[in-house]
Amino acid sequence: MNVNFPIPKELESYLEVQLQSGNYDNVADYFLMLLQQDKRRKDAQAKLASLLQEGLDSEAPNSEPTVSHH
Repeated sequence: MNVNFPIPKELESYLEVQLQSGNYDNVADYFLMLLQQDKRRKDAQAKLASLLQEGLDSEAPNSEPTVSHH
């Protein structure tokens, strides 16, 4: 898939700095990295939400802390 879109001037200079950093060979590499980061972030959020729901579902209903009387 090829993607072509305009980049606002205020972001163009930021993109140029990122490319000049040497971490990316070209604009496509930079945007691929952004897409990969976004996917990892969303996957992690979904896993966290699933684990949180699992924890909530496993909680005993109407459970109250037990108090030890000595």
